[in-house]
Amino acid sequence: MAFDNTVTVVGNVTRDPELRFTQGGMAVASFGVAWNKRRQDGDDEVSFFDVTCFRDMAENVAESIQKGSRVVIYGTLQQRSWETPEGDKRSKVEILADEIAPSLKWATAQVTKNDKKGDGGSRGSDYSSRPVSNEPPAYDSDEEPF
Repeated sequence: MAFDNTVTVVGNVTRDPELRFTQGGMAVASFGVAWNKRRQDGDDEVSFFDVTCFRDMAENVAESIQKGSRVVIYGTLQQRSWETPEGDKRSKVEILADEIAPSLKWATAQVTKNDKKGDGGSRGSDYSSRPVSNEPPAYDSDEEPF
C-alpha cells in the first residue's frame, strides 16, 4: 500500500531564511514557520515546523521572504532522528518544500520571473529579472477557439 505524505501549510515565517551551499555548490535554505489554529475558547493551538528547500527555490526564498511573512508551503514531511553529545535521543518532523508562495490573504506581492542565462547551474548563475505580464495573449478572431 502506498502512502502520500504531502502537506500544505499556511503560516507565518518565524525566522529569516538561512541560505548555505553544499560542498557541491547546491543552494539549501531553511527557515521556520508557525501555523496557528484559532479556538473559540481563546486558547489558540500553535504548531512550529522547520522548512527546507533546495537549488533555485532556496536562493529565491532567501531573497523574497523574511521573518513575519505569511507563506503557503506545499511539500512532503520528513522525520529526522539524532543523538545529542550527551546521549539523548531527539527527533523532529520537517517540511521538504516543493513550492513556497506568499499568502495574498492580507497582502499583495510583486512577482518577478528569473530568466536563467549562462551554464544553467544554480550557484553563480547570471540572472536577469523582468516583471511577469498579466495580460492575456493576443486573440486572433480568425482562429478557431478549439
